[in-house]
Amino acid sequence: MFLASASLLTGCGLLPGGDDREEVTLWLMKGSATAGFVERFTKEFEKEHPSLSLKVEIQEWGGITGKVDEALKSDEHDTAPDVIEVGNTQVAQYVDGGGLVDLTLESMRDLGMDDWLPGLADPGRFGGSQYGIPWYAANRVVIYNKDVFAEAGVSKPPKTRDQWLADTARINDSGNQGIYLAGQDWYTLSGFIWDEGGDLAKESGNIWEGTLDTPAALRGMDFYRQLQELGDGPKDADEENPPQAEVFAKGDVGQIITVPGTAQTIVEENPALKGKLGFFPVPGKTAAKPGAVFTGGSDLVVREKTDNRAGAVELIKALAGEKWQIDLAKTMNYVPNKTTLAEAVSGDEGSAAMAEGAAHGRATPNSPRWAAVEGDNPIKAYMTQVLTGTDPEAAAEAASKRITKTLDLRTR
Repeated sequence: MFLASASLLTGCGLLPGGDDREEVTLWLMKGSATAGFVERFTKEFEKEHPSLSLKVEIQEWGGITGKVDEALKSDEHDTAPDVIEVGNTQVAQYVDGGGLVDLTLESMRDLGMDDWLPGLADPGRFGGSQYGIPWYAANRVVIYNKDVFAEAGVSKPPKTRDQWLADTARINDSGNQGIYLAGQDWYTLSGFIWDEGGDLAKESGNIWEGTLDTPAALRGMDFYRQLQELGDGPKDADEENPPQAEVFAKGDVGQIITVPGTAQTIVEENPALKGKLGFFPVPGKTAAKPGAVFTGGSDLVVREKTDNRAGAVELIKALAGEKWQIDLAKTMNYVPNKTTLAEAVSGDEGSAAMAEGAAHGRATPNSPRWAAVEGDNPIKAYMTQVLTGTDPEAAAEAASKRITKTLDLRTR
């Protein structure tokens, strides 16, 4: 799953090399980087690699899965990409279909994999091998209205879940919404479940089973229920119906859970809120560390049928390296791919909050069929059922059975 920045990439940067250069083709997704970043990177990469010419092609997210599948099977070296940006949770399905280069050796030897964000690195790993190289991350934080907090006497952001509930209740009792939290925001629910030691699904002996009905997962859902009740969010819709940024922009909501870039949309909707928005990481169970969050973002993969593996690896080493990680993070308000680079975004309040949470980020279950679960998402229906009074254990058991059935590789 990809959490998009507001900036859009409308063109590609390409500085053709001489006739003696070997071309490396990179597929980037629209919105992942600015045209200026691509131009800077291309110029520097070709300068440092005089034998290579970089060709960047911009792809749309819509329909990309089928297009990547075709590219991985293609024998056309002139038109097929060498390196592809893919959503971090998509790697498993591409590995399962075949066609990606195992980059485990490069990851250990050249790319500093020990410091990678777990929410990017873990889904890039399949069957014990590393296929996806973390490129950038984005995750949810809490955006809050400083005036609304102050009106309720809340002087600083909470550090623990218990304090978060208490502060949110205080705001809600003051006449404003304590929080706007839609009933089907299952990515946020995932973090609460992970904090409790649970998961959405688990693998055992190559068999995946839904686990929403475990005690830990039920505790995560119960916390979600308590928080969601402290506002007027719909119980039967997700955060985009209506868009939560529009609701928050009205000025009578204390907080929302979203990516920091949403603040720009909020201010565009209501310029009076400029300078009145703050950010803090999703609180954890203790003040020692923030809560777990779903890490969205992208990994870089190499097509197995590339005729220029060495050039493809050099391209990934550059894109995933410190210099261009810092440049991309500052340009796009992303989190760099390593915990050791978090300081690079410390000057921006939203990005700093995001980086703090990203250190404890997770990804969805690393099953090749997880996309099918999201396509007809039983987690959303389960959440609505619990929030509207259905017995949580019964609803969780039914949803877990649906997840198990969908993840069964024998049903493809």
